[in-house]
Amino acid sequence: MTDFETFSLGRVALQSGATMPDMRLSYKTYGQLNATRDNAIVYPTFYSGSHVDNEWLIGEHMGLDPREYFIIVPNMFGNGVSSSPSNNPPPYDRGRFPHVTLYDNVAMQHRLVTEKFGIESLKLVTGWSMGAMQAFHWAAMYPRMVERILPICGAARCSRHNFVFIEGLKAPLLLDPEFKDGFYDAPPTRGMRAAARVFVGWGFSQAFLRQRLDMEAMGYGSLEDFIIQFWEGDFLKKDANNILSMMWSWQHGDISANSLHQGNFDRALGSITAKAIVMPGRTDLYFPPEDSEYEVSKMPNAQLRPIESVWGHFAGGPAANAVDVKFIDNAVREILAM
Repeated sequence: MTDFETFSLGRVALQSGATMPDMRLSYKTYGQLNATRDNAIVYPTFYSGSHVDNEWLIGEHMGLDPREYFIIVPNMFGNGVSSSPSNNPPPYDRGRFPHVTLYDNVAMQHRLVTEKFGIESLKLVTGWSMGAMQAFHWAAMYPRMVERILPICGAARCSRHNFVFIEGLKAPLLLDPEFKDGFYDAPPTRGMRAAARVFVGWGFSQAFLRQRLDMEAMGYGSLEDFIIQFWEGDFLKKDANNILSMMWSWQHGDISANSLHQGNFDRALGSITAKAIVMPGRTDLYFPPEDSEYEVSKMPNAQLRPIESVWGHFAGGPAANAVDVKFIDNAVREILAM
């Protein structure tokens, strides 16, 4: 039994030039679409996460309350639930799975929203990390449809510094002898463990580790225990090709990299007419607040709302502490009331 539905997209031409014969977008909905179809929210998934991993911000008496809103959580391509290297049939299987951009993701999500549900306007698009990147894409690609966005610990494009960090993540996987150009017989566990350890110094901030919050707040017995259980444990549950596919999408995330905006990043930001609260993490090492400050300065209806937290990138995600979750939830309530 699955707890999600799948929308068949048929033949899809991707930005990369590849044509997928039968692409599939899996999703889960929470709540009911009202008669006027004007209570819909789109909440895309993040890097390596699925719809289940987004549920921490959905619930009765929260901003994303399914009693009031119809919340659609589309699974990003490459995450193992929607079309991905691990589940796509040949010839575009495993190491041959084509590059998929965030533009491709959002264009197919738009098809789901309009063709499946007949929705013409969205109350809000929100998300964390790569989910936030997709929220920016939604607002830049469909400005007349998106009323509000709330990107959490993400950016409108992947910075050069972020790109280089991801290159360091990819290397251990590609160099593992078991990887075999993506056609491995057994999971390349050494590469996966090594990639997880590269992540360790980036997901949380220096202050987080200095204050030993991995032990004091998260309950791990030692730093090594934290590395093995939280980081290696999570990576080993994933498929290596899926991980690499989403890394590529992350690196090439850019709201202006399409025929609509033709590489003009400032123009793409200026096209975002949606009301926006942009929420970087003050100590986020992936998407620093300086990038968000620039983005907000070019957006006509945006305000900057940093999460003042030492939890780094995870101030905005499912591992966050109760204080940060409340801060984010309050912002969700605020923007929906605008």
